[in-house]
Amino acid sequence: MVDINGIAHVMLTVSDFEKCKPFYAQLLGFFGMKPVIDFDGFLYCVGGRTAFGIQRAEEQHRHERFVQYRVGLHHVSFRARERADVDTLHAFLVDIGATIVHAPEEAEWAPGYYSVLFEDPDGIRLEMNYVPGKGLLEAEKK
Repeated sequence: MVDINGIAHVMLTVSDFEKCKPFYAQLLGFFGMKPVIDFDGFLYCVGGRTAFGIQRAEEQHRHERFVQYRVGLHHVSFRARERADVDTLHAFLVDIGATIVHAPEEAEWAPGYYSVLFEDPDGIRLEMNYVPGKGLLEAEKK
């Protein structure tokens, strides 16, 4: 058995890098993440014990759009430290004109689960959620 220490990074391939890069630069900067690699067709930011990046799709795939229920990525969810962070992010997303799938709401995924779901310019689904205490992560210790 190996006791992992979380997820090191998430990389997304986007079809329209020119639209997605400013979106992610704003979003990840809002999260306090800093770009450590930034060159044509590639952006990689770190912060909050997380790394997140985007890269340009190969030419033959640039016409494609994200489909949530196709094999592969369903969505990426960032963990908030406080419930109010979800509301703060929602206001920021509205200010930058992001596509909001659902405004902040409670759900039954875990006790106290509160989240906002939104899309990047390619339609890739992103979320920020808050769960009080350790939520379902407490179950991993049992």
